[in-house]
Amino acid sequence: MARIPYADCTSAAVRPLADRIVAERGSILHLYQMLLHSAPVAEGWLNYLTAIRQKSSLPGDVRELVIMRVALLNHAPYEADQHAPIALREGVSQDKLDALKEWQGCPLFDARERAVLAYTDAMTRQVQVSDEVFASVAAHFEPPRLVELTATVAAYNMVSRFLEALQIHSHDAR
Repeated sequence: MARIPYADCTSAAVRPLADRIVAERGSILHLYQMLLHSAPVAEGWLNYLTAIRQKSSLPGDVRELVIMRVALLNHAPYEADQHAPIALREGVSQDKLDALKEWQGCPLFDARERAVLAYTDAMTRQVQVSDEVFASVAAHFEPPRLVELTATVAAYNMVSRFLEALQIHSHDAR
């Protein structure tokens, strides 16, 4: 159960934004129901995450591998629950999802995926990224994709930290 009650999405103060979220996302997930306690934060979040997920040119399978690895590292089950089906739709195999915990020793991941996962691990665990790890990922992506990759790792670290601090879970009642 979440640490604070979910916002009332029918209140006049947030209704226009709630309607926009439904139009863009199909429904108001628990994450957005919590964010709607602060309409300016919810709106900024929606804009940022929409750019990351829907306007970025980063390949969907790469994006979803990053999100799933961040969720795993940060012990954020809500994030993983929401993104596992998306990852599968984006072409990440169930075998790869199952192997993410021990990706370093798994032959399922190609050189690009290994570089992305090492970069994700460094950004999530240490914050600082070594020159070696950066050089490895930079060998696979041009600067615009590197910016999008970096922003994706950062964004989903933000998401998981928000979810876990407020204990937002998929099974919560609305």
